[in-house]
Amino acid sequence: MKKFDTVFRGYDKYQVQAFLDDVIKNYETLLRKSQKTQEENKRLTEQIAYYQKIEDTMNRAIYTAESAGDQIKKNARNEAEQLINEARRNASRIINDALLKAEKAQNHADQLKRNTNVLKRRLRQIIQNQLEVIEEMDRVNFEDIDNKYD
Repeated sequence: MKKFDTVFRGYDKYQVQAFLDDVIKNYETLLRKSQKTQEENKRLTEQIAYYQKIEDTMNRAIYTAESAGDQIKKNARNEAEQLINEARRNASRIINDALLKAEKAQNHADQLKRNTNVLKRRLRQIIQNQLEVIEEMDRVNFEDIDNKYD
């Protein structure tokens, strides 16, 4: 606490005035600091609000991205399952077609084998018949025939 000298009719007017000047000066300094602090506080509060808006926007974007990612994964799984099922159906159809073709080829080969065996029997029969004709021709006496026509 400040003590003032006493003079006639109270305290020393110059000391009181100097003290009041100091108080005013200090008060003005504190007031300016307070205003600067309030302005800084307001600026920082606005920045915080701005960054909170950015954070909210980013959180929504992240949520949207996660949702989109989950949907893309789900769609990809469904599409993969459809492709696998279609591939299985196609593979089954191809295998069945191949089995049918193999069966037809086997039947055709069996038919060719039977036809070949029939042809061989017929050719043997024809050759045997021709051999019998040749043998009969060997038995014929051509001298007798020559004498008849002379």
